[in-house]
Amino acid sequence: MMVILKQRREIEIMKEAGRRLAEIMGVLKEKVEPGMKTKELDALMRKELRIRKTDEAFSSEGFPAAVCVSVNDEIVHGIPDEYTLKEGDILSMDIGLRYKGYCADMAATVGIGDVTPEAEKLIQVTRESLEAGINKMYPGNRMGDLGFAIQKKVEENGYHVVRDFVGHGIGKGLQEDPQVPNYGSPGRGIRFEPGMVLAVEPMVNAGTEKVKIKKNGWTAATADGSLSCHFEHTVAITESGPMVLTRV
Repeated sequence: MMVILKQRREIEIMKEAGRRLAEIMGVLKEKVEPGMKTKELDALMRKELRIRKTDEAFSSEGFPAAVCVSVNDEIVHGIPDEYTLKEGDILSMDIGLRYKGYCADMAATVGIGDVTPEAEKLIQVTRESLEAGINKMYPGNRMGDLGFAIQKKVEENGYHVVRDFVGHGIGKGLQEDPQVPNYGSPGRGIRFEPGMVLAVEPMVNAGTEKVKIKKNGWTAATADGSLSCHFEHTVAITESGPMVLTRV
C-alpha cells in the first residue's frame, strides 16, 4: 500500500533519518581506498550506525549485511566479503537505516583511485540521470515523467537502464509501494502528490541491460561483464516540489 505522509512530524523524522544516512555515506566515501576489503565497509557501516543511534535496515529484507557493496560489473546486492579493492575498480555502496520507526535509503558509486575515462563518464551520467529524474518530482507530474527523464539521459549517452530492479516507496517500511521504474513514457503512471516519499535509484550498465544473479543468490551482475553504476536518494514530494532527504 502506498503511504502518504500527512503529519509534519513524520517528514521531520524522515529528514533526520536522511541526514544521518548522508553523513554515513560521507564517511564511507572518505575511508574507502585501494587495499581495503569490502567486509571492512560493513564493519564501518555498523560502527557509524551505532554512533548515530540508528538501526540498520537491510536485515529486515533478509540481506546478510548492513551495506551492499557492488564492484565493477556487479549492479546491486553485492555482499561484503574478502574481496580487496584495487586501483581502477568502481564501487557502488547501497546503504539504509531505521530511525524512530522510519527508513532512509541511498546509494552512490565511487572510483577507487584512478579509474578509466570510460568509468568516470558512466559514473557522471548515472549521477546526472538521478538528478534528471528528481527534477520531475513535482505535484501533478507522473511517474512516467520521472522514468523517461532518467532513461533519456542514460540512453542518449549510449548506456542502458537496468529494468529488473527499480526504486520504491519508503517510509515505515524500507520498500513500499509504489515501484519507481527508471524508464517510462511522459504523462503515464501514477500522479505525484505532496507527502509521497520515494527512493529513486537508477542502475545503469555500460553494456547490455540484461542481468545475471551470482551463486550467492543475491548479487546481480551485468550479463556481459560490462561496468555498472548505481545512485539513489530518498526524496519527499512537497507542495513546492522535491525535497532530497539524503543530500549531504
